[in-house]
Amino acid sequence: MAERARSGKKPGPKRAATKDTPATRKAAKPAATKGTQATRKAAKPAATKGTQATRKAAKPTSAKRASAKSAPVKPAAKRAAAKPAAAKPAAKPTQRTLATDSRSAAERLGLKLPRKALPSQDHPVHRDVLDNGLRVLVAPQSGTGVVGVAVHYDVGMRSEPKGRTGFAHLFEHLMFQGSESLPKLEHFRTVQSSGGSFNGSTHFDYTEYHEVMPAAALERGLFLEADRMRAPAITAENLANQVDVVSEEIRLNVLNRPYGGFPWILLPPVLFDTFANAHNGYGDFVDLRAATVADAAEFFETYYSPANAVLTICGDIDPGMALDLAGSHFSDVPARPAPKRPSFAEPAPNGTKRAIHHDPLAPTPAVALGWRLPDPVDRLDDYLAYVMLGEILTVGESARLQQAVVDTGLATDIWAGPGLLGGPLDSRDPDVFGLSAIHPQQVGVDEVIGAADQVLSTLAADGPAPDELRRAAIRFATAVFRENDSVAGRTLNLGSSELLHARAELIDELPALVAGVTAEQVAAAAATLGKNRAELELVGRGAAQGGTHGGKS
Repeated sequence: MAERARSGKKPGPKRAATKDTPATRKAAKPAATKGTQATRKAAKPAATKGTQATRKAAKPTSAKRASAKSAPVKPAAKRAAAKPAAAKPAAKPTQRTLATDSRSAAERLGLKLPRKALPSQDHPVHRDVLDNGLRVLVAPQSGTGVVGVAVHYDVGMRSEPKGRTGFAHLFEHLMFQGSESLPKLEHFRTVQSSGGSFNGSTHFDYTEYHEVMPAAALERGLFLEADRMRAPAITAENLANQVDVVSEEIRLNVLNRPYGGFPWILLPPVLFDTFANAHNGYGDFVDLRAATVADAAEFFETYYSPANAVLTICGDIDPGMALDLAGSHFSDVPARPAPKRPSFAEPAPNGTKRAIHHDPLAPTPAVALGWRLPDPVDRLDDYLAYVMLGEILTVGESARLQQAVVDTGLATDIWAGPGLLGGPLDSRDPDVFGLSAIHPQQVGVDEVIGAADQVLSTLAADGPAPDELRRAAIRFATAVFRENDSVAGRTLNLGSSELLHARAELIDELPALVAGVTAEQVAAAAATLGKNRAELELVGRGAAQGGTHGGKS
């Protein structure tokens, strides 16, 4: 969660909306290394979200909600979309009784923390559920002068059907290609001419879209999101264009980049057996080109219903007014039932599963290990022990793996922690504890793995020192505070926490929760990271063919 240090917002691939070319995107680093925070942005690939392309700003455009009497999607027809009319006057605040909990996060959780417990953040969250099933969160943050609007849909890469790999990400791009009342590019012009920013990203279990705008432009942001929730412009022209954009993005971020897709694309098929958990969420070119307008329309009808989404409004707002405006713009989006989410559970590996991947662009070899984690929703306390374990292993100059593996010359870069994409708490079960390292050509992969195993064995036997554990908790909490201090980060984290955990307040409770993790819990977590795992060896250019381990490449 803290990993997603998003600017405007964590982080993935971004739409190239203005010129039918992909936006400039951040490189997907294979692993984070020393000095990173509790949830490392460097460790997560930029595969599902990127930076915005520079776009020409239009004159300020006010947006008024349009009533939709047509069908939500007309896939085959091109829409004659009119520009939104001038924004209507802001609604007056309604005299609502908004329930809040004045207790601290630690008090709500029933935690008795030591005198030097970590500070906590406590911000009120107001909720509503519209008649069409849309869940609405409002989180005031006075004095910021800006507002964040985000919509999280409960569909991600794991929901893609066989033969349609990469479809969730492709559809994310389509949602930026115009809507019922807005022609193509008008969404971008409206946000940027208002002094705002926007983005979207696709994750294993959800897809999000957001804007950050001046507080006075709140209604404009709500109009934009409601309009595309009601009826995006799904046309053959838009689909073909975005297939090309996504294909170019894959070439840029995976195929033509050293360590592209390592380990978030390459490790899951070694660790998992089922299609949902093992397939490449970025997509195969053949599958992407086979996508049809009918596929896109069905995907929208199934997963993009109000009942399958969370709307989050955060920033310098009046809660009552924000709830009223949300109802005004979203209440007439046609209701459709939320799809029943299947279980993606599968047995953990019994023994070591190995594979080799050849990367002719990688200058030096690399290795990645993956273990299954406890359910982050149903077994949160157990899961957080692995979050602390990741901190102790690789964050900071004194981290265990940093000293034992990097400082000794066995590796040049190393990272360990929960979450292959997005960081800790960014997906439901099954989740992965990953360990990845880039090492010199002359160092054997088994030597790197052996050194890492020795560190884990020592931690399992002795546990971390009290001061070591406290420093890890402080680092993690600092990263959480830093990220949630921004309106963009807070908006996105509230929405994803509500969607995945049914508890937006978790983002304020995390510092107290990690402070309560004991040395015994961390030792027990380390003890589970044995030989029941996946091992992926990446062979770089100039290496002998075959690698150290046998297996597929």
